[in-house]
Amino acid sequence: MKKFIESISNVWKIEELKNRILITLGLLLVYRFGAHVTLPGIDATQLTGLAGQTKNGLGSILDMFTGGAFSKASVFALGIMPYISASIVVQLMGIAIPYLQKLQNDGESGRKKINQITRWLTIAITLVQGPTYIYNLYKTLPSNAFLLGFNSPEFLFSSVIILVTGTIFAMWLGEKITDKGIGNGISLLIMVGILARLPQAFIQEFTTRVTNNNGGPMLLVIEIIVWLLVIISCVLLTMAVRRIPVQYARRTTTGDYEQDLAGGNRQWIPLKLNASGVMPIIFAQAIMFIPAAVAGLSKSDASQSIVGAFSNMFGFWYNFVFATLIIVFTFFYTAITVPTNKMADDLKRSGGFIPGVRPGAETSEFLDKVMSLITFPGSLFLALIAVFPAIVVSIMDVQQSWAMFFGGTSLIIMVGVAIDTIQQINSYLLNKHYDGLMKTGKNRKAVA
Repeated sequence: MKKFIESISNVWKIEELKNRILITLGLLLVYRFGAHVTLPGIDATQLTGLAGQTKNGLGSILDMFTGGAFSKASVFALGIMPYISASIVVQLMGIAIPYLQKLQNDGESGRKKINQITRWLTIAITLVQGPTYIYNLYKTLPSNAFLLGFNSPEFLFSSVIILVTGTIFAMWLGEKITDKGIGNGISLLIMVGILARLPQAFIQEFTTRVTNNNGGPMLLVIEIIVWLLVIISCVLLTMAVRRIPVQYARRTTTGDYEQDLAGGNRQWIPLKLNASGVMPIIFAQAIMFIPAAVAGLSKSDASQSIVGAFSNMFGFWYNFVFATLIIVFTFFYTAITVPTNKMADDLKRSGGFIPGVRPGAETSEFLDKVMSLITFPGSLFLALIAVFPAIVVSIMDVQQSWAMFFGGTSLIIMVGVAIDTIQQINSYLLNKHYDGLMKTGKNRKAVA
């Protein structure tokens, strides 16, 4: 613990790192402030119905990713999610569209063009989601909540423009954090929005357990222990890798002859247990909205039962289908993001080989087989974490708002972003010859 505190104090001794952290905190504060600014033309005291809509179920997920801005009818009500959607679409289109494939291989210039395409697609998605959000306000809020009049064209037009601007501004904040701050800006905005609901959720659970004597403090302590164990499991899932040994031929020169000797430098190919990250959960979550939306168009009893089953995110059938989709999408996303053929070709060109495996096609098949073997348990573990909130609700009778932090997209995002940010801070410390946050040992003085 003492070494960790010393490492934290060393952070402020590095001027560049200190400035980056302060810039990051300042921009995150701006984002959180904007989440509490209500759209012009809406009475902020009349938002009770909208808050009730996002208290439980799928609405709570939307509200969580926007840090409560969705339920406050804020200028950041759509948050950064349109940008995330655009990024996913561009990434998937890059598999099928040769132009995007060429841009992906063009280095920095190609990356800038892809970012520009993603920004324009973000605006297009927001222009679709903005009117949908306003229509939801018309259905949810009382007519006297609209100061410019119910169904007013002026309110609709101005609000859509403000929502689009809010998303663009949030996207700009995220990019500035990435460039001038520390960590991935877009991911940090999402994480901060999720963490914003953590204190309120814990207070509600504390009140239920202790104040209302529903289980007592001992059960609350057990919940916290289970929560910490789940966080540790997420960290292990995120950090776990299967290391494939690689050897590079060592060249020696004798007279006019060169000889390749096996047994040169030995390195590793780290294949992640969860190479797809949180993307399978995001894909599956998006699909889970479809059955209820389609069935809602019909008024039959069968359709209404489907709506009920897929609207209850803590129900059995919702989570069964959800877990199945996560497993399928884990294999799908891993297959398109881990190019084993390219890895084998790069290894062959650099003179490397996996001991006991022929370079080329056989190496590609070997890597693909290993990825399939480690992806299967990884997908099962990811699916278990995704549905764990429903498990703790049914077994331990946990409040739904507090159960959301026991797994799912929110916990995976928080753990992944925290690890990535700590690793970046760690690299600054190690470059200045300090002990890192993720390493113990004797402190070393900075090099002047």
